[in-house]
Amino acid sequence: MPVDPSTLHIHNYPAEVLRQRADEIDPTPEILAVAQRMIQIMHDAPGIGLAAPQVGLSWRLFVVDVPPDDDPEHHRSPDDDPPTATQGPQIYINPVIEKFEGRPEAAEEGCLSLPRILGDVIRPTAVTMSYTDPDGARHTRRAAGLLARCWQHELDHLDGVLILDRMTLPSRTRVRARVRELERGL
Repeated sequence: MPVDPSTLHIHNYPAEVLRQRADEIDPTPEILAVAQRMIQIMHDAPGIGLAAPQVGLSWRLFVVDVPPDDDPEHHRSPDDDPPTATQGPQIYINPVIEKFEGRPEAAEEGCLSLPRILGDVIRPTAVTMSYTDPDGARHTRRAAGLLARCWQHELDHLDGVLILDRMTLPSRTRVRARVRELERGL
């Protein structure tokens, strides 16, 4: 069934599509048009990542744009090895985390499908991921810092996992009332 990218919008929890495992896809002009629209939606939100299930499509596709940071304490750069930021928006099709690396660390995460909810999530500090690019070529890349966290967060969406499932217990307790509001459609 064809998708009109102009009709796409962010779906909020508890939308069913957010809890489904997404299907693999092939890069096609339609998929790439959707990915371009997702980048626009992500920037407008604003956010640094967006997965296809968040716009109502059960596809193994996500986009990210993790900007560099000039703050020396939280320095992020696409030139780091491994990179901690991107040089503009990137499209990942059928991504798979091949390896988790580094000591897991807690950091605050939010989600465009969970408005006004923030909580601590523990994740490894670096990952190796394979994916298909928009031209159909398969790649394997490493990332660290915020880019690695973003990849893990978006890949979770493709498996029907939300930050609510990964938050520390104190964070889950703190956001419980807001989650109930979303479940009631408020």
